[in-house]
Amino acid sequence: MPILAIVGRPNVGKSTFFNRITESRDSIVDDQPGITRDRIYGHAEWAGRRFSVVDTGGFVANSEDRFEAAIREQVAIAIQEADVILFVVDVTVGVTDLDQDVGTLLRKADVPVVLLANKADNEERGWGAADFYELGLGEVYGASSINGMGTGDLLDAIVQHLPAGEEEPDDRLRIAVIGRPNVGKSSLTNAWLGEERSIVTEISGTTRDAVDATLKYHGRELVLVDTAGLRKRTKITENVEFYSMLRTERAIESCDVAILLLDSVDGLESQDIKVLKRAEELRKGLVIGLNKWDLIEKETNTVRDYEQKIRDRLKTLDFIPIVTFSALTGQRTGKLLEKTLEVAEKRHFRVSTSELNDVMLPAIERHSPPMYRNRRVKIKYVTQTKSNPPVFVFFCNAPKGIAESYRRYLENQIREAFDFEGVPMAISFRQK
Repeated sequence: MPILAIVGRPNVGKSTFFNRITESRDSIVDDQPGITRDRIYGHAEWAGRRFSVVDTGGFVANSEDRFEAAIREQVAIAIQEADVILFVVDVTVGVTDLDQDVGTLLRKADVPVVLLANKADNEERGWGAADFYELGLGEVYGASSINGMGTGDLLDAIVQHLPAGEEEPDDRLRIAVIGRPNVGKSSLTNAWLGEERSIVTEISGTTRDAVDATLKYHGRELVLVDTAGLRKRTKITENVEFYSMLRTERAIESCDVAILLLDSVDGLESQDIKVLKRAEELRKGLVIGLNKWDLIEKETNTVRDYEQKIRDRLKTLDFIPIVTFSALTGQRTGKLLEKTLEVAEKRHFRVSTSELNDVMLPAIERHSPPMYRNRRVKIKYVTQTKSNPPVFVFFCNAPKGIAESYRRYLENQIREAFDFEGVPMAISFRQK
């Protein structure tokens, strides 16, 4: 999806506008400048168009002298990454020197810019929006993120600038290589391609762009997405790291299978688990690649022991296959690709209704659902309604009585019987 990046100095209402158009409360809103610590992205829809929205609020915590540099860096990255930029200013304060600086950067950009004079909560405040024409960015939209005044016209303008979607769908398998900086994403891509398509150095964050590459494998064309992060160009790195996350999000949305690379020396971190959970939410195929396995002492760390440590932390994501390899030596990189293709194939697998019920009804009989409102929950039968990704529907007398723990039990039974390794699935319950 196209990306709308919201930029502007602190405390002009960027997070409030983000929450309004994404219909969420994901961004923390407070009068204190710089309150947004974690960068937030979400999705919005207007006039039939869906797009990603990035809230870039709160640049550097408790360090006012670094705000200006941080904002300039944020704008520079937004120009590079976004399809449309929403520049937010405060109509109650008027044009500031920092607004002028940002306006100068945006006038030179080859990206559509929509200017929001925010906090125009009434007609009198709306008149002040005219002052911002001096920024030289075209039409100024006076609106209020709090009460919604004027946001309709603003969103119409944003949608008008969004790029058109792809006309021809690409049915080639898309594989996204994701992970933290310096885990070997570019090295793996190069190992598969047999060429130096991505720049590889020991400095983390070397790759500046997500590069799609075509790999021909046994007569089949695969698309590889190298999602390595942006170069860390200044001491203020928060903004760069966020856009690397955004790039990862974008790659996951567009791929069929995501390979999460881990450094065997560093292991699994909380950020990795968040990425896996996001990919599971989007029902993408999942594989974990343990890179730099050649650096691990085999005497003290067997593959099985190492894998078990990771699975213990994954909890409900323990269905993801793990492959050890070395991008540097090329060891088992082929195995990683083969496993990825297996997972992609399983996303398309469809189980017949009779075969599914032959397995699941006895499993339900062995372990019945808990009572719900003093009545027994009875599951009559199950069917697979969709593949790629697989969707299973259970028909029962009380759909609301199925607890999450029991849903997990049913999912595990399906996985065990039909080998949906690495494939997130959707399970729903309907009234029979």
